[in-house]
Amino acid sequence: MTASLKNGTRSILATFMAFFLFSNFARATPGQDFWTWFQKNEDSLFHFERNRERVFAALTSTLHQVDPNLTFEFGPDTCNHREFVISSEGIKEAFPKVVSLYDAAPKLPRWTFIKFRPRRELMDIRYGGLSVPTKDVLFTIHADGGKVGITLFIPGHTPENHETMVGIAFLILDQALGEFDVATEVGSIDVRSIADPPKDAKAVRELAKMFDDIMALSKRHV
Repeated sequence: MTASLKNGTRSILATFMAFFLFSNFARATPGQDFWTWFQKNEDSLFHFERNRERVFAALTSTLHQVDPNLTFEFGPDTCNHREFVISSEGIKEAFPKVVSLYDAAPKLPRWTFIKFRPRRELMDIRYGGLSVPTKDVLFTIHADGGKVGITLFIPGHTPENHETMVGIAFLILDQALGEFDVATEVGSIDVRSIADPPKDAKAVRELAKMFDDIMALSKRHV
């Protein structure tokens, strides 16, 4: 009788432990939950213009359940296809969440999923009440302790609007180099007036190529 009870107890415990382990193993991660929600709401997300405020609020709330630093961008509807960019606004601590969420993305015919904001064609910047034509922005670039230091010379920069111009500088760099490279490969960033730029300053449209050349050269010497 005692042996039988012991065996029965072991069997119950084993069943309970197996159920507990299986339940924890099978439990969806926040990333999986996000993509389940995304697929369930795919049509409203694809046509977000119909109710932008509601869709963006729901998407932001669901994305923040994965990590509160995550954000997103939609590409335009091109022949019934869109890009969906997963970003952390350059916050490196959240980069692993960007990567893991991207890696868990399902394959959906109407979507291309992109991790981190990619390089874009340079566009004029409007930010903080200021407007800057990027064609007029100049830069210099230099080695900075294993990274790349960049100085931007921006028209309209003054000591009074310096903080706003720093924000504009980051938006310009984001377009030129992409979120990942700005966060991981760029060291010092300086913002100055364009009133008296150095002779070696170049148009910002040339930044990406010079940056890539410097990074390629540094990797060859590692």
